[in-house]
Amino acid sequence: MNAERAAESSASRRVGRQARSRITDVAARAGVSIKTVSRVANGEPGVRDETRERVLAAINELGFVPNSTARSLKTGGHDVIGVVIDSISDPFFASLVSVIEDLTLARDMSVVFASTGFDATRERDQLQRLAGHQLCGLIVAPVAVTAEELQVYRRRFPVVAADRAREGIDSVVVDDFGAAREVTQQFIALGHRRIAFIGEEAAYPTNSARLAGFRAALGEAGISVDDSLIVQHEHDRASMAAASAQLLQRADAPTAVLSATSRASIATIDAMRAGGVEGIAFISFGDFETADVLTPGVTCVDQDPHLIGTAAFRRLLELIDDPESEPQHIVVDTTLIQRGSGEIRPRESVIDEHMGVAS
Repeated sequence: MNAERAAESSASRRVGRQARSRITDVAARAGVSIKTVSRVANGEPGVRDETRERVLAAINELGFVPNSTARSLKTGGHDVIGVVIDSISDPFFASLVSVIEDLTLARDMSVVFASTGFDATRERDQLQRLAGHQLCGLIVAPVAVTAEELQVYRRRFPVVAADRAREGIDSVVVDDFGAAREVTQQFIALGHRRIAFIGEEAAYPTNSARLAGFRAALGEAGISVDDSLIVQHEHDRASMAAASAQLLQRADAPTAVLSATSRASIATIDAMRAGGVEGIAFISFGDFETADVLTPGVTCVDQDPHLIGTAAFRRLLELIDDPESEPQHIVVDTTLIQRGSGEIRPRESVIDEHMGVAS
């Protein structure tokens, strides 16, 4: 333990850095021994749950950073990367996880995954649970966790936010606003005026940015936004399909639909097929399995999980090598894959109707 305290003391003297809390400070705050704090910080067994929670709370409050040099002297180093995502059933995140796992294993490192289920409490619990492991870094798609909360973990190990950004945290994202604006402009160029947006109920920055891009394109074209054509529903597939069906079966149904996520896209296609809906232009934000074998094939904005996962992993390795590096906001390009559904023009009768011409 002397090596750990000596290394912490040396680290606290670095120019421009705030002095770190010591392991003795955590022990005093939690009312436990230094040995117990060490066990909790190293993710070792043999600590009662209530004691572990008290120590973790003290670690978070004080911003204690277990010294990696001292720990490696004892354990031989640690090479575990934590990954926190929404749900493994989501096509985008399933692919992202696969990419990170391949990259991690290729470097003879280990990876631990956890899902949030779109729940804020579960997200915080999962982050705290993973922090009990000997992580060398964390990649997280934040749901409700704040930048301030992530900063606490960032003081303990490198953190990279994927898909959704947080101020002051390294992040890898796509231009959600620009891509949604571009595909909405494509609909408008084809002659569509009644264009729907189908997204998710949660106020994710990705969803709100895509909706903002959608609204911007309509406004630039002088098209009034019909809020009844903006549908944001719950995450489960049945609820999504029901909400989409209600929209598509209207007498004044939209002629084109922008779906904000691959989950919403799959549910909307379910609704189209169940209701026999045809001839509606459709673009999915996010690719998914079977999108290219449907008839017509589904046009999509491809936010390539391979590019995002690779960029997030590489940035994490850079932070492991240089923890003092300034946070970076990395924007990965998207690609519009045209397969047929997004290129459908509105019927002539619909065009005449919106131009005030009797059909």
